[in-house]
Amino acid sequence: MARLGALVGDNTRSQVLLSLMDDRALPAGELARVANVSPATMSAHLSRLVEGGLLKVEANGKHRYYRLSGPKVATLLETLGTLERLPQAATVNKKVPGDMRFARTCYRHLAGHVAVELNKVAQERGLWSPAKSKDRSYDVTSEGWRWLESIGINVLRRRRNKDFARACLDWSERRHHVAGEMGSLLLDRFLALKWVAKIDGTRAVRVTHRGQEELGRQFGMKVA
Repeated sequence: MARLGALVGDNTRSQVLLSLMDDRALPAGELARVANVSPATMSAHLSRLVEGGLLKVEANGKHRYYRLSGPKVATLLETLGTLERLPQAATVNKKVPGDMRFARTCYRHLAGHVAVELNKVAQERGLWSPAKSKDRSYDVTSEGWRWLESIGINVLRRRRNKDFARACLDWSERRHHVAGEMGSLLLDRFLALKWVAKIDGTRAVRVTHRGQEELGRQFGMKVA
């Protein structure tokens, strides 16, 4: 714990880790610009993060790209975020689409206000529910499987994976959104259907006009 804390606690290294939370792979030069440090300084930080198991490096010709080593690192960062004190919910202004609090990517799944509301409404409508095993996973119902297939997600071979749908505590909302394989499939499908769109240079995503219509029609959600 002390070793991980030392790695994550440095401001420059934390900026690097958060910049890679959308599962991108970025070169050292771009990460140095993000953190506003010299290439030599960034190289030293990246070496420590790779040695510590938080990042992995991928070679592409003469270039080297860095990304998070896996979803457990993303979960660690999101969990640490929940320990930061935020304003009380009643005093937080609802922000417009495109804001990190409203909708963003959390590694390979959707997070933020839109994601936790979708999770809440889906449970209310009986698409999935907390697993009886109390292991922070969700059991998808028959109605849930039908809905996933109705939007083009083929899940017939995925039902036995106990980590298929997992609860992830959202650091900005203090409620759970859906992670695990289903979270990744939902984000990929929402992007393919153009219900959401990524915003360049940030983890924030926007809900498109089509997405607003579909989430409203299928779930009664107002996300404009």
